[in-house]
Formats: sequence, C-alpha cells, structure tokens
Amino acid sequence: MPKRPKFELLARSGYLARGVVFLLVAGLALLSGVAGGNADTKSAVSQLLEQPFGRVWVGLIGLGLLGFVAWRFAQALADSDGHGKDRKAIVIRMAMFGSAITYMSLAGYALSQAFSGIRGDGGSGEKGLAQWVMSQPFGSYIAMAIGAGFIIGGIVTSAKGVTRRFERYLNLPDSRRVLSMVCIYGLLARGFVFAITGLLFAYAGFTVDPDQAGSISDALSSLRQLPFGAVLYVLVAVGLAAFGIYNLVEARYRVVRGPLVIHPSAIKRSVLPLQGKPH
Repeated sequence: MPKRPKFELLARSGYLARGVVFLLVAGLALLSGVAGGNADTKSAVSQLLEQPFGRVWVGLIGLGLLGFVAWRFAQALADSDGHGKDRKAIVIRMAMFGSAITYMSLAGYALSQAFSGIRGDGGSGEKGLAQWVMSQPFGSYIAMAIGAGFIIGGIVTSAKGVTRRFERYLNLPDSRRVLSMVCIYGLLARGFVFAITGLLFAYAGFTVDPDQAGSISDALSSLRQLPFGAVLYVLVAVGLAAFGIYNLVEARYRVVRGPLVIHPSAIKRSVLPLQGKPH
C-alpha cells in the first residue's frame, strides 16, 4: 500500500510558528501607533529575542518556519492539496512556491538570530530585494512584475476569505463558526496588506528607486495618509492579529496530505507475482 510521509508535524508546527509571528507583528503595529517603531516580521523576531529565553523561542520559531517551508514546497511541487495542473492551479502553486522562498528567508533570519544572540536591525527585506532586483538587467521591469505578483497574491488571499474557500481544507467543528469569521477577517486584512506592499514594490520599479519598496510596516504607515487613516490602521492591525489566529486554527484543524511515497516492499510485492510468467 502507498505510504504517506509524516508531513503533519512539519505543517502544523509551521502554521503555529507563522501564527505566533503575525500575532507579534500585530502587537508591534498597535504599539508603534503610539510609540513608533517597525511592525514587520523581522522586527517581531528581533523583539522576541529580547524576552526571557528569547534565543530559545526564536530558534523554535525558526525551526517551525522551516517546517512551514517544507509544507509549502509539498503543496507547490507535489500538489499535496490536489489543485491539479490547469492554469488556475499553476498560479496557486506558483504563489505557494513564492511563499516558501519568503518564509525560508525569515526562517534563516530567525535561526541566525537565535544562534548569534545578537539582535538584528529588523530591517525590511523588501528594500534589500528591490535593490538586488534593480541591479539586474531589466531590473525595474522585474520589480514591477514582482509588485504585480504581490497585488495578485493579495487579491487571491482576500478572495480566499470572502468565498470561504479555506474551509474546504479545515475540519472545523460546526459549533465554532466564530472561528470562521475570525479567519475571514484575518485573510481580508492580510490580502489588503499584501496588495499595498505590491503597490509600493511596483512603484519602486516604476521610479527606479528601491527605497520606495516597503514592508508590512511601510504598508501600514501608508494607511495613515488616507482619510480616516487612524481607523483603517487599527482595523488592519487587528486584522493581522486575526490572521495570526487563522494560522493557529490551521495548526489545529488543517487537513494535511503529503505526497504519496511508495514503500520499496510494496514494489517488491507487486513484482513477485509476475516472476516466472512468460512475457
């Protein structure tokens, strides 16, 4: 019989780690509204490093995120969620592949901080990525394409919440519909921030100025410039906390299917009956 590898621990620990990171990001966002500072994933990791047993917690988050990376690769390359191979499925799986690369970078950052014990600057990785991209041939066009990818990712993430498509991958108890509402809110907020980040990245490519690219913190700051910006800022910051809770819900209730792996003994058993028979 086919045997599935045990991806569950990797996937669930990954969702748990990502949930903790976004809860920290949301907390930093709400605090930065009063005290200033950055509210992005690297800053969240750096802040956690300063807490008691900080290196241990950051190291565990780094390991958990590596599990999430492995799960994302299983989704993207081995189609663990069964999306298929049509055009829409390829777009979704490419987005998951991009997510794996993004969280691989964050996992590496967390583990480096845990082993060194030295707090990093928590700077925006988007600006560094923009600088590298624009140093390449046709870099500004590539940057605009990456920005468009972020925008599309934001729309897809929000649509996942609005259509409640995420529920098909969760075994949520019927009595806990409040969890679905929290998940929808979180996905809408995450998609909104994704789209703003994409706009900043595309604008950086358009102006050929990598400093225009921005992180979650920059996306949130841009909300303050809008009418009722303070209200929007709080709504989105709380929404990022809801996205963190959404990841904790996935850690508990997600349906996890790893790629099929055929055990060698199964192959041997399937071949034995054929031995000795004329061809």
